[in-house]
Amino acid sequence: MATVSLESLKKSYGKTEVIHGVDIDIEDGEFIVIVGPSGCGKSTLLRMVAGLEGVSEGEIRINGQRVNEKEPMDRDIAMVFQNYALYPHMSVSQNMAYGLKIAGTPKLEIEERVGEAARLLQLEPYLKRRPRELSGGQRQRVAMGRAIVRRPSVFLFDEPLSNLDAKLRVQMRLEIKKLQRDLGVTALYVTHDQVEAMTLADRMIVMNDGVADQIGAPLEVYANPQTEFVAGFIGSPPTNFIESGVAGKSPGTKVGIRPEHVAIVPTGQGNTTGRVIYAEPLGAETLVHLTLGDGQLVTVRQDGSVEIPSEGQEVGLSWSEQDEMRFDTDGRRL
Repeated sequence: MATVSLESLKKSYGKTEVIHGVDIDIEDGEFIVIVGPSGCGKSTLLRMVAGLEGVSEGEIRINGQRVNEKEPMDRDIAMVFQNYALYPHMSVSQNMAYGLKIAGTPKLEIEERVGEAARLLQLEPYLKRRPRELSGGQRQRVAMGRAIVRRPSVFLFDEPLSNLDAKLRVQMRLEIKKLQRDLGVTALYVTHDQVEAMTLADRMIVMNDGVADQIGAPLEVYANPQTEFVAGFIGSPPTNFIESGVAGKSPGTKVGIRPEHVAIVPTGQGNTTGRVIYAEPLGAETLVHLTLGDGQLVTVRQDGSVEIPSEGQEVGLSWSEQDEMRFDTDGRRL
């Protein structure tokens, strides 16, 4: 178990700076999710912690010790990759044991650790199989088992579920969260999926073009996004952004309103008027997509039992002022 501190962390390739000074103190046993779109710098940040990318400026400390110049093997970390990185010619047992064998761990201790990890991950029936004989979820368990047997202080996950189907992703999310809690280890987890971030994280770092736009607990970030980017990225469907003039506010600002906070009312009532484009009945809820008079798109999330308005119908859109989020022209929360 370990604390991790990133202090004014920067990364540049030549004159191009890709990580613009990230600061966070991660507590012992905390699950941190680094989330953002492709190209935002989240994997680069994780690879810097792992020692796979050099640090241009700032410091990385694990348990209070500076590790900038240390090799990955000397940082007491273990990494789980997107592509599993299993040896195809080795059995499950051999894959899990390989790192310990290279490190010179005694044979009996290797067997004990592999057996313990196999029980924890329900891999005991598959120990003699090769990776090609396993499902995607089982391969991911083997990759996690290989990390577990090392008994690291810090787990690093680089989009480990992106190759799995939707149902299996949900199952593996639950397993990863339970595993991390049971082991009590500190974890950093990279994903582009904001649902994964919301469900897994104790705190999350929302990355935007190399900048940590916001750091906080998932529900805190959802309820109080500090930038227009965070408000638009965290939440599904995303926040509606309405130009201030249409929303009846002073020019030069933008109003953000989440789909669940907008209600469809009779024409002539509410804050503004919209025309229905189409609706998505999802059972428990319905997403209604509309266009405003100036062409702006708005999504309303309503209960699935509520009558769905007809395509092309003009309706009123109503929301409470207390649910509004206002942003300036630079995208900062007012």
